[in-house]
Amino acid sequence: MKLNLDTKPFCITGSDKFKIKDHSTQIKDLYKTKEEYESLLAEYREEIDELQSRMYAHNRFGLLLIFQAMDAAGKDGTIGHVMSGVNPFGVEIHNFKRPSTLELEHDFLWRTSLRAPQRGTIGIFNRSYYEEVLVTKVHPEIILDTQRLPEELTKDLDKLFKHRYKDIANYEKYLVRNGIHIMKFFLNVSKEEQGKRLISRIEDVSKNWKFEENDVKEREYWDDYQEAYEEVINQTSTPKAPWYVIPADDKKNMRLIVSQLILEKLKTLPMSYPESSPARQEELSKFINIIKKQSASNGD
Repeated sequence: MKLNLDTKPFCITGSDKFKIKDHSTQIKDLYKTKEEYESLLAEYREEIDELQSRMYAHNRFGLLLIFQAMDAAGKDGTIGHVMSGVNPFGVEIHNFKRPSTLELEHDFLWRTSLRAPQRGTIGIFNRSYYEEVLVTKVHPEIILDTQRLPEELTKDLDKLFKHRYKDIANYEKYLVRNGIHIMKFFLNVSKEEQGKRLISRIEDVSKNWKFEENDVKEREYWDDYQEAYEEVINQTSTPKAPWYVIPADDKKNMRLIVSQLILEKLKTLPMSYPESSPARQEELSKFINIIKKQSASNGD
């Protein structure tokens, strides 16, 4: 069972001007029942797992998945549901929160560069270096108060952000040139749906741990964040490292779309399992009798 889904509308390559208002936060359901949704998702997991195993054996490519979104958009759940069936040896997930004192002593790409995926693996960034052109764009006092940059760099913040956009684009180009492919997901949730989810975290005792008072404060800057995301996507979308703007008001739809996009990407990578030569097969066949004799001796 496959989705008949055209994923091109979700992909932003920088060829056209991106406007966030032109991208809906909700689409028609891609599934008819919960059972159909679960069956589709399980099928995606199985295929992604097989291709990741091939990637691991091929050991030439890596894949970096970046998830960015407003609070309560569903980053954690999407990562969990989509990637839960993949061999954990081939996946590394990193959650990036406020920079530590040590991280602030380095350039803004340092902490994420340390965690870039190895060849043969899928790396997942739950938030990323994009926070440095999103949160800091909405709250520039973060740069001025905590990032210890030389004064001549902070006199013109517009120029500073333009430089950061270029640095990010160049860094991503560098990764791709080294075999590390990149997919960037913006989970596009509406303000109304976000509000419902935040209220649910308060009303459902089992979800209280997810609620942070700061999430409510940040809602006051909703329009500023939308502008920041629009600018980021316009400045850093490229054919080799595109952004994918995913409708996030329905979590099931969102997970299915993300799954299909990841699967489509993996299928484009020219990967194969290492071939074994006839000579190697003959050599290995000798070990069959040795193993059988070992088993027989253990049975005595």
